[in-house]
Amino acid sequence: MKNDILAIGDIVIDNFIRLKEAQVTGDPEHPTLCMRFADKIPFEYSVEVPAVGNASNAAVAAAKLGVPAALHAYVGNDEHGVRCLDALKVADVDTALMETQDGKHTNYHFVLWFEDERTILIKHEMFDYTTPKAAEAPAWVYLSSLSGNSLPYHAQLAAQFAAWPDTKLAFQPGTFQIKFGAEALRDIYARTYIFFCNKEEAQIITGSSSEDSRELLRELRALGPKIVVITDGHFGAYVLDEQDRMWNIPMYPDPKPPFERTGAGDAFASTVVAALALGLPLEQALLWGPINAMGVVQEIGAQKGLFTREQIEKLLAEAPESYKLTPLL
Repeated sequence: MKNDILAIGDIVIDNFIRLKEAQVTGDPEHPTLCMRFADKIPFEYSVEVPAVGNASNAAVAAAKLGVPAALHAYVGNDEHGVRCLDALKVADVDTALMETQDGKHTNYHFVLWFEDERTILIKHEMFDYTTPKAAEAPAWVYLSSLSGNSLPYHAQLAAQFAAWPDTKLAFQPGTFQIKFGAEALRDIYARTYIFFCNKEEAQIITGSSSEDSRELLRELRALGPKIVVITDGHFGAYVLDEQDRMWNIPMYPDPKPPFERTGAGDAFASTVVAALALGLPLEQALLWGPINAMGVVQEIGAQKGLFTREQIEKLLAEAPESYKLTPLL
């Protein structure tokens, strides 16, 4: 089947471990999670969530919004891989471009969850990456987090994207893609239609210490993306569009305090892309994103709280008058 969105990136199982005896100490800007050393520390419970990761979350969000979506990712020939594939099928994500590799382990991360925040212990398997063998060019590619051995793979992807001139690229870089540096991924940045990152990531990518979101938007635009979106926690998000207009997008009001924040950024970015894939104008798509982000933080993991299109449209109709794009002057 032809997919409107092809998501590319690593897939993982997250094991959420709810901590009860921990402390957060140190600099508020760079806090430290502390627990007693060399001791047995009780926890409340743990929950495994299969088939997550930035790209997988994006594919699931798009499918739930009614956008045909596929995922190109890698799993090991193990029980965890089977669980990930099964979960994608349940979410109505096309798995024809998934690859299972013998001798590899499916990514499995531990999420240390304390209060409403989390610290994630990650270990990315070194898969043998190859470009997706799609029969047709997708309308959109959503590229996100890949492992530390993926730099050559990005050159292959850039060549593949060049062969798909009508495909729009959404890029939400993960940890290693940011560490590679913008110069190493210059062909990816230059090919990007819409780019997403948070404010701290924007500073790292651009090498800027500026706190001015307008300046960061312009510096990221200089790398190539036509549209740039920077998320900034409680301040919402900032966007620079193709016509050089800048807006602030507020958070959608939470019905209650967040339960667990994993996946809020993925939900925001992927929902904006899915809305664009559905043909919505950018201004409306940007208002869809925070609604799904709100839903995700009310549940455990990055997917359980995702809404359908009908639910998002209902919540948008019920939004307060203050929920609107504000031009940045």
